[in-house]
Amino acid sequence: MSLKDKLVSSHIVFQDSLDPDSALYDLRGSAIKTFEEEGFPSKKDEAWKYTSLNSILKENYSLFPTKKETSLDFKDVERYFINDIDTYNIVFVDGVFNAHLSSTTHDGIDVCTLNSALTKPKYKQVIDVYFNKIAKEESLTSLNTAYAKEGAYIYIPKGKVADKPIQIIHFATGSEAATLLQPRNLIVAEENSEVQIIERHQSLSDTAVLTNTVTEIYAGKRAMIDYYKVQNDKLKASLVDTTEIEQHRESVVSVHTFSLGGNITRNNLNYYQKGEYMDSILKGITLIEGKQHVDHNTLVHHIEPNCESHQDYKGIFAESSTGVFNGKVVVEKEAQKTNAYQSNNNILIDDKATINSKPQLEIFADDVRCSHGCTIGQLDESALFYLQSRGIAQKEARALLMYAFANTVLSSVKIPQLKQRITKLIAKKIGVSIGFDI
Repeated sequence: MSLKDKLVSSHIVFQDSLDPDSALYDLRGSAIKTFEEEGFPSKKDEAWKYTSLNSILKENYSLFPTKKETSLDFKDVERYFINDIDTYNIVFVDGVFNAHLSSTTHDGIDVCTLNSALTKPKYKQVIDVYFNKIAKEESLTSLNTAYAKEGAYIYIPKGKVADKPIQIIHFATGSEAATLLQPRNLIVAEENSEVQIIERHQSLSDTAVLTNTVTEIYAGKRAMIDYYKVQNDKLKASLVDTTEIEQHRESVVSVHTFSLGGNITRNNLNYYQKGEYMDSILKGITLIEGKQHVDHNTLVHHIEPNCESHQDYKGIFAESSTGVFNGKVVVEKEAQKTNAYQSNNNILIDDKATINSKPQLEIFADDVRCSHGCTIGQLDESALFYLQSRGIAQKEARALLMYAFANTVLSSVKIPQLKQRITKLIAKKIGVSIGFDI
């Protein structure tokens, strides 16, 4: 039985375990039908032209997490947390909320699980207004909707500022030979609110893991959201991460994606601007090796005038690794005075490394400032020679140039402790120890 057939047939069992009177009952049924019709995306689809999932769809995945909380000691996973700052933590182990490792709150803001929000009446008004309203009816998003049950629920009411960052961490223990996880996150920041969020998916074993996650983010008027994705997983862990963002007047939403490890990683990041004077910021660093594959697929849809968007993605590819950047900016006729910037710069360390880059602009307005660009090359040999002539060893000189290359992304990280952590991860990947932060 194929994975698609297994998912479709198993959904009946999943539905039978849920409340038939739930508002999401029919929604899940409709979503699984969409997935059944479309199936998994393939390279025949233009958006997936350079990314094939065939190699990871052959696994016999376990579809349902254990019903009880998996025991996991904090000391075993401490290194995956940003520990040098105080944070709220929403932690899941094999798809199940782990209260022992978590620190949630309902004091002025809601930081809890999606399952609580879906099942408790006091959250019904927010769920009815926001849940599954911008997620597209695409195959993998529909599959996630069909099985959506657990994930993070973050609600920042009007005028509130989250007093500390929020960490969302998903651990896979390898208790099954292969595991399919489908977390769903809903983040709502109402008018004049602020929040910082760090998300990580981490496998703790060398067994196969496929995570198909969907996050919906709503930014109200003048809301400010900083979202950071840390992707540094094991070689048999694959991730399809879909993030849908709806912005309203004068809001600022920034997403930084650090893709430093894993098997196949696909990031779908879509912004929809519904108001004036907004700013959408998309930045990413990819640093991979071996046969790892990272695909960034972005969309910024400018609908209203006087808005901005800034995309800056840097990629460093070694050995036989493959990178993909497929970025699109759409400027509607009404979106005059738009300022849209898109840049994708890449370094190929080895001859067998590959990058497929396709920056795109679709502009229907005539009074705009829009630019896009792509560069692909190697490290500057003259710069390497200069550094070596000043007494810096070749390995450290190469590392310095790579750090400098990534600096425009790292410099905009607003959580200093996270910036230090990413800097150390990059240094470890390069194989050097440099005694400074950038």
